[in-house]
Amino acid sequence: MAKEDWEFSHNLASEAEWTPGLREIFEYRDLGIKSATKGDYVAHIVRSKGSPDPDEVQHWHVHHCDFQFVMVLEGWAEFEYEGQGVRRIQKGDVINQRPGIRHREIACSEDFQVLEIVSPADFETEIVSAPEGTAEAAE
Repeated sequence: MAKEDWEFSHNLASEAEWTPGLREIFEYRDLGIKSATKGDYVAHIVRSKGSPDPDEVQHWHVHHCDFQFVMVLEGWAEFEYEGQGVRRIQKGDVINQRPGIRHREIACSEDFQVLEIVSPADFETEIVSAPEGTAEAAE
């Protein structure tokens, strides 16, 4: 199904701008997809600022979206996913994170960097309780 109102976009690496975003410990490079698709999708590169400090999204949370694709470009991270256990993702790995899955980041390398594509572009993140069967749920 063609989206006639979508625009062609060309995002130049030489003109990349890194800005704050959802996570305080990361910075974000918007790739122009949100504007080009009229908000149907967002694509950005997310990279660690090298901060060892945790942030709120290291708690169990969900993203209210229809689609979320993550490809690791550099480094590694460990996430725990509801019903999937702890997963270590590293350079070249891809996650298709199903809508509504509870998850949390456990740790990431100082050089962690991912390409993330999400639909819709303006999605919400909600802190939630830990899933049953996890150490946190027993507390």
